[in-house]
Amino acid sequence: MKPAAARLSLSQQFLLISFPILLATTLVIGWWVGQQVHDSVVHRIGGDTALYVDGFIAPHLQQVNETGTLSDADRRALTALMADAEWARRIVALRIWRPDGMVLFTSDGEGAGKQLEIDEGLEAAAAGNIFSEVSIRRGKVQTDHGQPMERMIETYTPIHTSDRGRIGAVAEFYQLPDEVDREAGVAQRRSWGVVAGTMLLTYLLLFMVVRRGSQTILAQQDALSDQVQLQTALNAQNLQLHARVSRAAEDAIVNHEALLQRVSANVHDGPCQDLGFALMRIKNLRDAGGASVVTGEDLDRITDAVQSAMSDLRAISADLELPDIGPLSLHEIAARVVRDFLAKTRQPVRLHTEVDADRPVHFRLKTTLYRLLQESLANTVRHAPGGEVEVRLHADARLVSLDVIDQGPGFDVAAALAKRRLGLSGMRQRVESLGGEFQVLSEIGRGTTIRVRLPLVGAAPTTDRST
Repeated sequence: MKPAAARLSLSQQFLLISFPILLATTLVIGWWVGQQVHDSVVHRIGGDTALYVDGFIAPHLQQVNETGTLSDADRRALTALMADAEWARRIVALRIWRPDGMVLFTSDGEGAGKQLEIDEGLEAAAAGNIFSEVSIRRGKVQTDHGQPMERMIETYTPIHTSDRGRIGAVAEFYQLPDEVDREAGVAQRRSWGVVAGTMLLTYLLLFMVVRRGSQTILAQQDALSDQVQLQTALNAQNLQLHARVSRAAEDAIVNHEALLQRVSANVHDGPCQDLGFALMRIKNLRDAGGASVVTGEDLDRITDAVQSAMSDLRAISADLELPDIGPLSLHEIAARVVRDFLAKTRQPVRLHTEVDADRPVHFRLKTTLYRLLQESLANTVRHAPGGEVEVRLHADARLVSLDVIDQGPGFDVAAALAKRRLGLSGMRQRVESLGGEFQVLSEIGRGTTIRVRLPLVGAAPTTDRST
């Protein structure tokens, strides 16, 4: 039994396999684009705020490089800026560092003067770069670092002091990530929409191509399956026909020998006996010589014997010789056989035909039909003398059907076939050699039907008997 996937068409397999791949690809691309937008917005917001910090806070830190600390005036000024400046409202917390990790100022007043561990952001800012990221800290780590909430935008920006070209302090500030989340979310949804639309369009176009190919393949498979089934059926028929033709060929040899024996017996028992009687009378007359006078009675007997032998020989020859039936239609052939039969036997025959007179018929089929009808009618004389016989002949574009029906005493078909009677065996051999079907239907006391079905072979009629 085929697995479930193998029973699906190519288009169905494409749907089953490609849809999860396209869906996963859409989600991954959308997530990746969202992350890129998220990082870009974080850096943009951090960079914008860093400009404000550098412009407003840096003037109060010019002396840090000289003293290493902030004056009280600078602290008060920074505190006032955080309370009153419009830009400062975007900042949740501010912290000023020395590059060595000393905290100089915090907006909440806690942690100033502490020496903390230098982290990645402080190190980057001390090197002259702006560092910005979404920082997530929890528990003790959050408390030790002084981060106001678990998830914040954390930005480090370098501050140049009075010592030209030297970074004397680093400003660290925290912002809420709401704006980042909002812009990143919008960008992510848009990217998902664009990617999903593009993927869907591509998916539909590919599906149409695959479906057309799948339908073509299915149609070809169905056609091939039909051809295989037809070929299988034809092979089976050919094997049956081959077996029947082989059997018919074997039967032909037996029937030929039996026919020769029957002709020999007829010649021996008929003409030979009459000629032998005539020769005996002539010999007796010759032996008598002049002592006897040849009478008219002797000549009449000799003449009758010779004429009887001649009649028998002509009858035997007539049975063996095939008349010129090449130009005749199937109806005309049947009518001729019935006419000859009536002339010899005076036994009534009803003929019914449904035949297209213009349809070409192979000469072998005409010959077979002639001999079958001739032999079938001859059998009615031997086995159902005096009774009415009905002959039905029908031919269409495919098949020739012949039924010869008598109302005689009937017989046991199985017993007759077992004896391999020459007439029935010969008829069967003729029919099967052409790929036809031969049946004998009979019951004791209920008459006999000879039924023949021959495939109609389309060929131009010919009078050439060697065809």
